[in-house]
Amino acid sequence: MSDAFRCDPAKTALVLIEYQNDFTSEGGVLNGAVAAVMEKTGMLANTVELVREARAAGVTVMHAPITFAPGYGELSRTPYGILKGVVDGSAFVKGTWGAAIVDDLAPAEGDIVIEGKRGLDTFASTNLDFILRGKGIDTIILGGFLTNCCVESTMRTGYENGYRVVTLPDCVAATSQEEHDNALAYDYPMFSIP
Repeated sequence: MSDAFRCDPAKTALVLIEYQNDFTSEGGVLNGAVAAVMEKTGMLANTVELVREARAAGVTVMHAPITFAPGYGELSRTPYGILKGVVDGSAFVKGTWGAAIVDDLAPAEGDIVIEGKRGLDTFASTNLDFILRGKGIDTIILGGFLTNCCVESTMRTGYENGYRVVTLPDCVAATSQEEHDNALAYDYPMFSIP
């Protein structure tokens, strides 16, 4: 194993971004959009195995779900782009099955659930950075949804904030194979260790 991939478990966090039923599960509002890439990468099964190994090694496991109150009052009156799709599909409404973390990755004792994620970058509207620094974590490992959206946004901010960022190409998925492959080929190597 290359030194670039050696991590001190006590200083490492695995950040699981939006492993929620609306993405991961049949019947989820956005599952149809990501199902093909999920299947090709095997990302859900890969992540379940990784989480098991990370917990056993003493890595901090963090869950970063995105949730909104009914009516999406946290967003602008005229959302656009990816968040318009969330609103139009009524996805990730707090307290619903769709917003729940998928059973296969349910938080275990000792895991941390990051609260307040309302946008693309996990750092932006949460206390993620505060928790990481308080725990002395210098390496973050990222997986989740979407390859080229929330995972990439979090990756870039982690990089800018001085964390060593590791991304997991087989634990992410996007709405198309082309978008997924493009992010992995061109963006991830610039701001992380894929």
